[in-house]
Amino acid sequence: MMEHQDRTRAAYDGVVELYASKFANRLETHPFSRNMIGTFAELVRGTGNLRTADVGCGPGHLTAMLGDLGLDAFGLDLSPGMVDHARKAHPALRFDEARMEALPVEDRALGGVLAHYSMIHTPPEELPALLAEQVRVLAPGGLLLVSFFATGDGSDPVPFDHKVTTAYSWPVDRFAELLTEAGLTTFARLLHDPASERGFLDAHLLARLS
Repeated sequence: MMEHQDRTRAAYDGVVELYASKFANRLETHPFSRNMIGTFAELVRGTGNLRTADVGCGPGHLTAMLGDLGLDAFGLDLSPGMVDHARKAHPALRFDEARMEALPVEDRALGGVLAHYSMIHTPPEELPALLAEQVRVLAPGGLLLVSFFATGDGSDPVPFDHKVTTAYSWPVDRFAELLTEAGLTTFARLLHDPASERGFLDAHLLARLS
């Protein structure tokens, strides 16, 4: 686990400014993602627990978006370079370095967790541990919105050469099964074609902890 995380951290530390400039518009050109996050925020507000973690927050653009949508949002990321950028770009918000398998959050504390393409670099055998950690920090009734690259068929995740470092594309049904095994109930899914040369779909799963 440590080796691939070290590679991922170093890779993202090396592209902070480029990555931040690419996503600075907070999904203005990504209506499906933007509206799914809006739905997530509305449902989290409905739980009465506004505290929400943006896990794998990168430069903090979506943490800020969650704050604008009325949530008490904070960001966590493996990359110190990304955390430093996020703190400077959004000084009113909290950002901390953290590994996704050991979140610095108490048990049953959060109304929501956003994992926006932040688990795509996780080797498949390690993904259940990350999902278990997200379940640990969610309060009963809390919500998880996870976004990832999806394959159109098959039963196994597919590794591919992401622009930053190796990533994995998942069959949607298999990813949903992992959420169920972690104790979550998936109640909404959105798939759309990003017109990517890779041929992957963009997938968003919205799940609730009973």
